[in-house]
Amino acid sequence: MTPKEKAKELVNKHYNKMVYLKHQYNPNEVGDASKQCAIIAVDEIINLCASGLSETKYWKEVKQEIENL
Repeated sequence: MTPKEKAKELVNKHYNKMVYLKHQYNPNEVGDASKQCAIIAVDEIINLCASGLSETKYWKEVKQEIENL
């Protein structure tokens, strides 16, 4: 899976879990919160993968793609 595909998958998973917020908040706010949650998750993965350079590179690319969404 490419970093861009993984980024979209992570953001969509968080967005779908926040579906109840869509009725109370602007969908863009829910989308932004979903991106922030996905970035937090990727930061945790990067910290855990610090010993595996290639894995860390992949997750940093995923984080960049999330920020670009």
